[in-house]
Amino acid sequence: MPKPDDRSDNVEKLQEMVQNTIDNLEESESYLDEHADEIAPQEREAISENNENRRQSIEGFRSEIRDEAQSGGE
Repeated sequence: MPKPDDRSDNVEKLQEMVQNTIDNLEESESYLDEHADEIAPQEREAISENNENRRQSIEGFRSEIRDEAQSGGE
């Protein structure tokens, strides 16, 4: 028998995911700044692409948070 769909803490979980993603983004940007002259161009490109993906994820999470809040899932 499947578990009931409990979405009561979705907003909280999404907010935590946003914060974790922001932390990872800031950490990788700091790494790029501190080691700019040591990083191979391919690695710099890969990190930059990951950071762009993180930015898009953050926007997606924030959109989901708004949707959950509007639907009363808060």
